[in-house]
Amino acid sequence: MAKQDRAIRTRQRILEAAASVFEKRGYQAATISEILSVAGVTKGALYFHFESKEHLALGVLGAQAQQAPVPPRACKMQELVDVIMLHVHRLQTDAIVRASVWLTLNQQAVDLDRSGPFERWGGVMIDLLESAREQGELLPHVKSEETARVVVGSFAGVQAMSQALSNYEDLGERIAELLRHVLPSVVISSTLASMDISPQRGRLVQEEILRAEPEKVLEKVDG
Repeated sequence: MAKQDRAIRTRQRILEAAASVFEKRGYQAATISEILSVAGVTKGALYFHFESKEHLALGVLGAQAQQAPVPPRACKMQELVDVIMLHVHRLQTDAIVRASVWLTLNQQAVDLDRSGPFERWGGVMIDLLESAREQGELLPHVKSEETARVVVGSFAGVQAMSQALSNYEDLGERIAELLRHVLPSVVISSTLASMDISPQRGRLVQEEILRAEPEKVLEKVDG
């Protein structure tokens, strides 16, 4: 078990180093040798976990999915908001998530498949929208796949703008603004009136998760 724990910690250290180098140098200019230097591990240790720089980048891209999930909510549209706002908080506080988003939105990384995070986010949004529909939370005209595309695309654009203007410091406020504009065209008024879409919502959800299952939040996912 101790050996497995060491392997998980080594993998995490490599990912953190890769995230730092990708964010600093860009994907194309980043080198394995610099990642090794930052991580402080041997080449053999790195290649045990990652076959190439591309696999390292894909590992960083996957960081957006490797976190403790939002607890299920009775209101599925509140759960959708909480998923988004928790990501905002993690983006502001987790270097790997920040690098993952940077890679996802980096159009310079032309030889890297950056579709995974977009597809995952789309799937998460569709599932929650369909659950919300079943509970009568959506307006009759709403099409889940169309709404998911709008939300994910707008979310990505606001992240890019916030990074350029404030290095994500104002991201909570900007995403709250986005939700205040989008949700009234999607959610029935009685449900919308009960929802919390405040800028600090992500921090509150993270604190809730830490209180409930601190060991799962602190554990780094191996896979």
